[in-house]
Amino acid sequence: MKRVVLGLLGSTLDSGKGPGRWEGWRPTVAIGQQEDLLVHRFELLVQRGQGSLAETVAADLVTVSPETEVRRHEIDLKDAWDFEEVYGVLQDFARGYPFDPENEEYLLHITTGTHVCQICMFLLAEARYVPARLLQTAPPGRSRRGPGSYRIIDLDLSRYDAIARRFAREHDEGLSFLKAGIDTRNAAFNRLIERIERVAIASRAPILFTGPTGAGKSRLARRVYDLKKQRRQVTGPFVEVNCATVRGDGAMSALFGHKRGAFTGALQDRLGLLRAADGGILFLDEIGELGLDEQAMLLRAVEEKRFLPVGADAEAESDFQLIAGTNRTLADEVRGGRFRADLLARIDLWTFRLPGLAERREDVEPNLAYELEQISARDGTNVTFNKEARQRFLAFAVSPDAAWAANFRDLSSAVTRMATLSPGGRITVEVVDEEIARLRAAWQEPVSGSDEVLADIVGPEGLAELDLFDRVQLAEAVRVCRASRSLAEAGRKLFAVSRQKKKSANDADRIRKYLASFGLDWATVGAAP
Repeated sequence: MKRVVLGLLGSTLDSGKGPGRWEGWRPTVAIGQQEDLLVHRFELLVQRGQGSLAETVAADLVTVSPETEVRRHEIDLKDAWDFEEVYGVLQDFARGYPFDPENEEYLLHITTGTHVCQICMFLLAEARYVPARLLQTAPPGRSRRGPGSYRIIDLDLSRYDAIARRFAREHDEGLSFLKAGIDTRNAAFNRLIERIERVAIASRAPILFTGPTGAGKSRLARRVYDLKKQRRQVTGPFVEVNCATVRGDGAMSALFGHKRGAFTGALQDRLGLLRAADGGILFLDEIGELGLDEQAMLLRAVEEKRFLPVGADAEAESDFQLIAGTNRTLADEVRGGRFRADLLARIDLWTFRLPGLAERREDVEPNLAYELEQISARDGTNVTFNKEARQRFLAFAVSPDAAWAANFRDLSSAVTRMATLSPGGRITVEVVDEEIARLRAAWQEPVSGSDEVLADIVGPEGLAELDLFDRVQLAEAVRVCRASRSLAEAGRKLFAVSRQKKKSANDADRIRKYLASFGLDWATVGAAP
């Protein structure tokens, strides 16, 4: 393949006149003097007004390397220290150049030009506008004679194993940090955390965490903040607000602050929570609880970083990143007129639903270990299960019988209770059985009216075998039968509409067959107990 070098003419380093110019080091000419670097073509970028110098350097380059063809390209840089101008001019050149990477190898010389020019050329190579490796040249030693040295730098970091391993390690550390070091096993959850980590590092846009209460939204928001702080991406604090606690007349003041005398009781200025989060992260948990007026103010604060405190004449500023949490379906809230569509559109850029514990039962075991570690660290004790107790609790915890209605809060509370009731920090089978019974009772659904009607007829076991649909329908049929004097009367009430469409209606037979399908008859259901 032909080797092509692209580089700027150095107005200072490449300069020199007369025979004495050969005694100094000139980086562009020195490229042609390298014995082991054959250059077939040199694309020399020349600023307007450098024509004479360019002619001299081109001639000298051909003199030391007859195999090299020199092509000059004039570029118009009014200010070689203006980033925007330099990048635009060099990018335009790159877009118009007929690169042929299948047949030519490209090197981008970054030794000449202003520091701004060198940085812009680096960025163009990194973005692959210029499909080249970097060529860095250096002068000779103290003698200042000779071509000096050169180095070729490849920006494809995947080729550098040590760097690739470092990036992989930092990535894994970031994921582990967001999961609080818990070795979670649920594949979908791990993919979710990986996406959150990527967004958290790369973006300052609002993030929305949805999911059931107790799924870990608040804890994850705090971990996102800690991760960004580790990487020096935030300078301010983490401010957490449960929006259910700031509803009503004081919501505006709590969130946006107020001026002294703005209302009765406003004895001094109040900064407000948005200003407190300046430079950091504002986590609004249960954002769906905010009133519509607060939502309108929040939208402007998120978009413009400005808002008007209560009773103030001048606007306040706060540059925070918003993380919001909700267990509601905000789209339904919008349709119901309880949440602003424009605010949802603004915070819905990065939405992540956190699954409940019942949706990732394989993660119960590592989270159980984490909760024990937390209790041990907090209380200064070593809390463990005996083998049989651990197996019994895990068998229940991952079974369909464990509803985990409050998700990780349920698990944390359960472990706390078992640890507290275990003398010497050893959780036994008896303690586990007691806790399982407590959880079952807490999760038991309240008895419905249908269940009350049917309980004395089919019994608890029969009730458990009926679908909810059948329970409701059968209970209503039983109520009608008990309010009727005969099977025929009950049938006429139950089939009052459909019997009009029949030429000969046998209502009693229809209700008899329906009851028989559940093993029941008129004698069983006809009278109240």
